[in-house]
Amino acid sequence: MSSIIMPALPYKEDALAPVISAKTVEFHYGKHQKAYFDKTAALIKGTEYENLPLTDIIRKAEKDSKAVSIFNNAAQAWNHVFFWEGLSPKGTSSPKGKILNLIEKDFSSFSVFKEKFTDAAVNTFGSGWVWLVLSGDKLEIQKTSNAATPISQGTAKPILTIDVWEHAYYLDYQNRRQDYVSAVIDSLLNWDIANERLTG
Repeated sequence: MSSIIMPALPYKEDALAPVISAKTVEFHYGKHQKAYFDKTAALIKGTEYENLPLTDIIRKAEKDSKAVSIFNNAAQAWNHVFFWEGLSPKGTSSPKGKILNLIEKDFSSFSVFKEKFTDAAVNTFGSGWVWLVLSGDKLEIQKTSNAATPISQGTAKPILTIDVWEHAYYLDYQNRRQDYVSAVIDSLLNWDIANERLTG
């Protein structure tokens, strides 16, 4: 049996509406994400990757020139799970606790952080992800293209991410990526899990 099993969403498909519609979640989670998990499981069958945890597959495959497809599918599978878990139907417009203290230390204010995070997401060229990461004791914003992920690119710990592939928003926002990004930041980011990830 494959070690690659797609977890259930932490909420119902319509729970993020109206910011992210049930139809978008149905396609994004139920088709795009499922395809990444299915393809990863198929690609690793009978290989040295078969019984590894997903994070180990990603880190190992990125260094293996013969495992580009394994990396791309495994990393996208992981990125998507991390994305959904970082959203909440009960998301709030502002953080609190340790994450807020770090944001104010490293970005001077939450409003400055939000502006920089939005700008990074909107101006990511093509398909990719924007991340809030903890690098040492400092929060940073990173952009990655396609399937790239911070967990295989050094020691930075990912805290939150926004998917800026078109399939994440096109049914609801068409080409208005900024509207999608702003709505997610204003209404859906799970700052409670951000605090948990800081210390986890």
